[in-house]
Amino acid sequence: MAAIERYDQAAVDRLCRAIAWATANEQTATRLANMSVDESGMGGREPTRRAKVLSVLRDALRHKSIGVIEEIPEKGIVKYAKPGGVIASLIPVTSPYVTPATTAIYALKCRDAVIFSPHPASKKTTNECVRIMRAALRKAGVPENLLQCVERPSIPLSQELMAICDFTIATGGQPMVRAAYSSGKPADGVGAGNATMLIDETANIAEAARNTRISKTNDNGSGCSADGNLLVEASIYDAFLKQLQEEGGYLVNAEEKELLRRGYWDAEGHRTPATIARPASRVAELAGFSIPSDKTFLVVEEDKIGKQHLFSTEKLGTVLAIFKYSGFDQALDMVQQIFQAGGKGHSCGIYSFDDEHINRLALTAPVSRIMVRQPQSKANAGSFTNGMPQTSSMGCGYWGGNITNENISLKHYMNVTWVSRPIPEDRPSDEELFGEFYNSEIF
Repeated sequence: MAAIERYDQAAVDRLCRAIAWATANEQTATRLANMSVDESGMGGREPTRRAKVLSVLRDALRHKSIGVIEEIPEKGIVKYAKPGGVIASLIPVTSPYVTPATTAIYALKCRDAVIFSPHPASKKTTNECVRIMRAALRKAGVPENLLQCVERPSIPLSQELMAICDFTIATGGQPMVRAAYSSGKPADGVGAGNATMLIDETANIAEAARNTRISKTNDNGSGCSADGNLLVEASIYDAFLKQLQEEGGYLVNAEEKELLRRGYWDAEGHRTPATIARPASRVAELAGFSIPSDKTFLVVEEDKIGKQHLFSTEKLGTVLAIFKYSGFDQALDMVQQIFQAGGKGHSCGIYSFDDEHINRLALTAPVSRIMVRQPQSKANAGSFTNGMPQTSSMGCGYWGGNITNENISLKHYMNVTWVSRPIPEDRPSDEELFGEFYNSEIF
């Protein structure tokens, strides 16, 4: 870090570009995507997630991270950015190359260093991604040890890493996040997802079904943002369900639903690892039935909500639950029930052209982000067609046990010094402050 502590903005921006090109050129992204699937069995081989590296680079380049980054003259405030320090970055099995690449871009933008701790089931892919980024740093003339990676990850090693680094960014399951919070150092963690989509009577049925397919099949539903539950208004339910099947959804029958439940969860209600982020055909095969080759996700009709009703909980794969509601009040009540079962704080979405419905959902849903008429898994973490901060990690606020409900982005990788100069006194009168209680009875 000392080697780049005096770099100016142009110099660190050059490093960000070097890292992004090294990992997100189409040839390398394709190789890493295939390597990831070959190693873990999860996700898709298409290098579509390289777009996340490009979007994070876009955001990083558009913001300052050195010297004065913000001035508020009327308040006499000037903010100065400083490096955050050495980051411990815990990498999930489902994102072994995109998360390291995006983390490195934001970190180098702030003149931080990163030590990556891979998931054991995808450690080769993460180590290869970091090797590529280190080579890019060498070529750019800076120490490659700004980015390092644990070659033989273990829980004790990760715990030690979190304890000695300046702060941790934990992207992954809840045990990982809880370990980060108990490390004794600051940590930005993420909460569990259970993305729920509300489709009202004003929705464009074709658009909603198409976006559902795009979101659900993206990387075989590996992301926490992938649609898990659809709440559909009764008046359009049949038409929407038909359209969903035309988009590649396979509607399971009652017998297949039971087979799927037993194959997707074990007797204790835990997800079976072999079905996580696998193609729908493979999930069906493991459950004991088969589906046509043109079907890419499984649709389960459900009318029960709760932790004991597993199809209403997080799926992390190519299975989708669909519910029918009558009237928007019932829809909002069902949203609350679903998030009591799991995923509180993460996200939901709505397909609607009724601003009052959108507003009521925003006022009611216990989530940090709501996407309107967008493919949820491609929009939550920022996309080129919305204004969300680009990220691979999403905080879920106090609902999800996180310190922030924001998308973990550039601002979370830096320290900031606030400089305050005097301003004219801004002190309201006691009467103005106390309002109706001024000079009232004293207890």
